[in-house]
Amino acid sequence: MSDATAAGGIPAAAPAATPPGSNAGAVAGTGAGAIELSGVSRWYGNVVAINDITITIAPGVTGLLGPNGAGKSTLLHLLAGLLRPSGGSISILGQPAWRNPALYRQIGLVPERETVYGFLTGFEFVRLNARLQGLDDPDGAAARAIATVELQDAQSRVLATYSKGMRQRAKVAAALVHDPPVLLLDEPFNGMDPRQRLHMMELLRQMAASGRVVLFSSHILEEVERLAENVLVIYAGRLAASGNFREIRRLMTDRPHTFTIRSSDDRRLASALVGDPAVFGVELRDGVISVRTSDFGAFTRSVARVAQTSGVRLFELRPTDESLESVFAYLVRR
Repeated sequence: MSDATAAGGIPAAAPAATPPGSNAGAVAGTGAGAIELSGVSRWYGNVVAINDITITIAPGVTGLLGPNGAGKSTLLHLLAGLLRPSGGSISILGQPAWRNPALYRQIGLVPERETVYGFLTGFEFVRLNARLQGLDDPDGAAARAIATVELQDAQSRVLATYSKGMRQRAKVAAALVHDPPVLLLDEPFNGMDPRQRLHMMELLRQMAASGRVVLFSSHILEEVERLAENVLVIYAGRLAASGNFREIRRLMTDRPHTFTIRSSDDRRLASALVGDPAVFGVELRDGVISVRTSDFGAFTRSVARVAQTSGVRLFELRPTDESLESVFAYLVRR
């Protein structure tokens, strides 16, 4: 996906080791619009949880962001067919999501809540999900799923003895056991240690590279920035923005862009930049120039010319407010 939409427009499409199971042909069914929501709303009495969301999500990794209570879990439950939309429609792989049991075999869901049976071993829990999915070889599928999340050493222990991170991995294994083309994960990294997080990120990247849709929510912005190709930002039940977060930032024309510059002669370059029409603020501090501009494109096109005319060599030009944290903070304050 190359487009992005910020704050109020019609959202743009998000671009979307093979996991275990016996559903090897399912990925071929994914396409440019593997998940489509049209005017979707969900309310509980007078409380609106999801408000008129229209979005298309294609294969790849998409991060779902929003403050607590923004509607992230509700949206994932709607996509998984656990909730009926109060308005609008949801289509996954060309099929309606609500009351469509055949579609559930194409979806893997990792809920945020603890949904494990403490009296089962890790292997028994994953095998149970394989049997519920009707797999021909539930034992083999369960073994492959457990190996995928690196839980072999603990598979014979009951889940009640697992740490939170281990329970998360068991839930992920259960969601992957039938090799679904669509994965919905609600805070999948909760409780995982750094090594486990890195392994899970790599696993999700591999699944997305094979053509799957991977949609996950997280409250840790660094995780989303490192993993997701695109983001959906939900605020108060509405879709605040969608697309690549750097592209979203560049659509925010009502917020100045900030760059830092290092050069061979910072004072001379700072003086020259003051006269550039695209620049309205220049500050020189600690050997670094900070520039504020209202036109991202115009400034990036002119800065090299200004430096050359001034006889100054550029060492570094870096936007300082294009992080996901910066974009997210701005969107939820609007």
